[in-house]
Amino acid sequence: MRAPTVLLTCGSAGSGKTTYARAREAEGYAMLSMDSLVRSRFGVYGVDIPVERFQEYNDAVRPELERRLVDHLRAGRDVVLDSPLPRRADRDAYKDLVLSAGGRWRLVYFDVPPAERRRRVLARRERGTDPDAFPATDELLELFHANFEPPHGEGEEVVHP
Repeated sequence: MRAPTVLLTCGSAGSGKTTYARAREAEGYAMLSMDSLVRSRFGVYGVDIPVERFQEYNDAVRPELERRLVDHLRAGRDVVLDSPLPRRADRDAYKDLVLSAGGRWRLVYFDVPPAERRRRVLARRERGTDPDAFPATDELLELFHANFEPPHGEGEEVVHP
């Protein structure tokens, strides 16, 4: 029996992670989304909860996300994790979790230029069709970009959507 695979997505808002994750879900992967868990527990960013406190809310749902991930792996299911994983330490922690639960990981890095990410976020904001989408402001996009550690030499697969 082969070990289940976890696709760890990595990239900024507007890089294509959720689009990719939904396509994998349609192929049979279980999809876990940090933004979806935040919405189900606390509400919609920018409506029910303040956008600028996103890290606090992400931290609050992380244990549940990790528990669900392990449950899927123990059941032998492939998983796609829709999360930015902005720091190497975050990515390493999820890799370790996957391995300890008997799975194998693939790190999929969405390398999209800042101007294109901003264009996508603005278009998504105007459509207003996805309650799970993180409503990143220009300031938050800049902050995220400034603090993002692109993966290098971490076994990543680079995607340029």
